[in-house]
Amino acid sequence: MADRELMWFKSSHSDADTEHSTCVEVALESRATAVRDSKAPAAGHLTVPHLAWSALLSSLRY
Repeated sequence: MADRELMWFKSSHSDADTEHSTCVEVALESRATAVRDSKAPAAGHLTVPHLAWSALLSSLRY
């Protein structure tokens, strides 16, 4: 990913910002999806191909 600012977003199904909430944020680039911990955004992010991210989400829906 380029070193430019990414546009991060959370799912509309995410928990409210409470002490015990857990959520990831994602940012879409032209070739990949970046994923990070919403409670520790400065810790870095994982970058995966769009198809891999889509497959993960599909497997969680069932």
